[in-house]
Amino acid sequence: MALVGSLVVALLLGALSLLVLFPAAQHLRSLRGGERVEATLVRQGGCMAGNCQVEFEAAGRTVVADLPVGSGAGKSSVGTRLPVRYRADDPQVVALDGDVGGGGAAVGAVMSAGGALLFLAVSVLAGISLLRQGRPDPADGPATSPDEPHAGE
Repeated sequence: MALVGSLVVALLLGALSLLVLFPAAQHLRSLRGGERVEATLVRQGGCMAGNCQVEFEAAGRTVVADLPVGSGAGKSSVGTRLPVRYRADDPQVVALDGDVGGGGAAVGAVMSAGGALLFLAVSVLAGISLLRQGRPDPADGPATSPDEPHAGE
């Protein structure tokens, strides 16, 4: 059972790393050259889960945009002024200026991938251990002692 559990955890961590964290880091890095502006935090609550919004002026209009999952604005309170970067052609795509390096998401991706490799190694070792135990073949039937008469004798 440890073999299956370790393998499932390894697959989940690998999927998290490849399908969520690496793309998030790339997305944040794509905003490095974006327009920089001061924004006001208008909704705060679980920024790591993507529940934060900022308001700023872009191209003469007021924009209210969601910060991406994993944003570092969690310790800021509503009304705080924060530097953000946004895409000039789509101001709804925004991230904190301090997050656009993608470092936090990249570190998370590397840690998740490392955890996946660790659990994969545990799965391999558990599999090898099971193979070395040499379980009896159930097709051979129950073992009998030499003193017991065999059927038909």
